[in-house]
Amino acid sequence: MPETEPLSPSWSQRWSGYRPSKTMWFWSLVGISALTMVVGFAFGGWTTGGTAALMAEKAARDARSELVATVCVEKFVSADNASEQLAALKKTSSWERNRFIENGGWLKLTGMDKAVPGAAELCAKELVAIENLPEQSAEAVTTDG
Repeated sequence: MPETEPLSPSWSQRWSGYRPSKTMWFWSLVGISALTMVVGFAFGGWTTGGTAALMAEKAARDARSELVATVCVEKFVSADNASEQLAALKKTSSWERNRFIENGGWLKLTGMDKAVPGAAELCAKELVAIENLPEQSAEAVTTDG
């Protein structure tokens, strides 16, 4: 009895015999390109130029706020009546703390006319978190002249 060929070709036989058309190649490439862009922007961290500019602007704004808040904390802690002021700050409600810091003048930096948004809140948070104020060193500064 002669051997008969299988009724349906195996997967490897079909793959080796497949010859896609130019239209199929074109739409496959379009689909893969679209899928790559969707995955890249959604999950790969890709951004557009506009989004990158907004991110850079926000980072600069946050850095300014953090810098001014750090200076604010230093000014607050180095003041003569820091212990009393810290107690008063801790007694105020959380929504009044920003105004307390702004009215105290600790946010003002030389050459700045407007307050930096977010700095008062950061300064108040850092100050409220302080358990004990650092001790002031009362060393006299002398200059030879």
